Amino acid sequence: MPTPNKHALLSASSAHRWLQCTAAPLFEAQFPNGTTDYAEEGTLAHSICELYARKYFTTVTKRKFNSELKKLSESPYYSDEMLKTAEAYVDYLKQKALGYTAAPYVTQEVQVDFSDYVPEGFGTCDCVMIGGDTLHITDYKHGKGVAVSAVGNPQMRLYALGALKMFAPVFGGAIKNVSMGICQPRLSEEASEDFLTVEELTAWGESIKPVAQEAFNGPGTFCPGEHCRFCKGKAQCRARADQHTAFEDFKDFAVEGKVAPELKELSPEAKAVIGLPPMLSDAEVGDLLTRAESLVQWYKDLQEYATATILAGKEIPGWKLVAGRSNRAFKDVDEAFKAVIELGYNEEMLYERKPKTLTEVESLLGKKKFAEAMTDYVVKPQGKPTLAPLSDKREPYSTAASDFAGVENG
Repeated sequence: MPTPNKHALLSASSAHRWLQCTAAPLFEAQFPNGTTDYAEEGTLAHSICELYARKYFTTVTKRKFNSELKKLSESPYYSDEMLKTAEAYVDYLKQKALGYTAAPYVTQEVQVDFSDYVPEGFGTCDCVMIGGDTLHITDYKHGKGVAVSAVGNPQMRLYALGALKMFAPVFGGAIKNVSMGICQPRLSEEASEDFLTVEELTAWGESIKPVAQEAFNGPGTFCPGEHCRFCKGKAQCRARADQHTAFEDFKDFAVEGKVAPELKELSPEAKAVIGLPPMLSDAEVGDLLTRAESLVQWYKDLQEYATATILAGKEIPGWKLVAGRSNRAFKDVDEAFKAVIELGYNEEMLYERKPKTLTEVESLLGKKKFAEAMTDYVVKPQGKPTLAPLSDKREPYSTAASDFAGVENG
């Protein structure tokens, strides 16, 4: 599902950023539009998904399908996993189509225009489905690092507004509801979905107009936060740096008792006498964990930028690149093993037989067949406890369940 060569200043995919930080679009415009292996993989996976969807929903011949798939599979970014994720994508589309009382109108790769709400706003919607009183849009995500939710997702809402504008002349006022789904099969078998009435969606569109106009006109207001993660200028943004380098402000924050609420009741004289306690309270630890998380990510972004800068022949004062740790390896394994055998060792001693992992077996059988045939042979023990913020959707770790499992295994 290739994107147009022209890029919108206020793209739907970056809406989560410019709606929070109106200075971001013009700030990012200073940086070149680069690409990564992950982006290239995603583009290829989208193209394969589109091909599979066209095969199911249109009259693509088997010969044409195989021919196009062969071309796509010749890409250096291709992997067999992309065929399975494409099947999962089409399975989701089938499920949505079957949910309509009559066969819906379905179209792929829809160029939508949402400039009624966002200046010069346009983008590409992976799939649009319309039937009865409901318009459904689907977006495929190939990434497996960060789960993307459809709930309150501005990218999906902008696509939906654009789709409504495009199909209003055809369907008129028949469309009363909008559903939005994000299919991210490498992370979850279940798609994330959100639902709005047309009135709710258009009201949201009206509400963001002033913000979008400010971001388009500039200079806007910098507002660092979690949305900085995919900003092109994240490593060189002064506002983000200021957020993480205000150590004196943080010290004052702590002294005033704002990190440790129990200190608020102390008089200034008492604070001067006893000072802050030598041990952090649990409340302070929780607050510092929240602050440090973004600090660690910022440091990684700085490292990435500095490495790329030095590799490009420039200097970062006080820093240099050195050779990282490497492991020895045979130049030619076959020739090396041949030499070992000539020394009198049996060939069997050079190899070990290892069973495939559960994931590899599932990939071999396919998820559906694996679920049907292997369920009785699979057990999923409770994982090791991992610290996470309360906003995390996973259930809290149960120490009782863990202890019981230990007794069972004991």
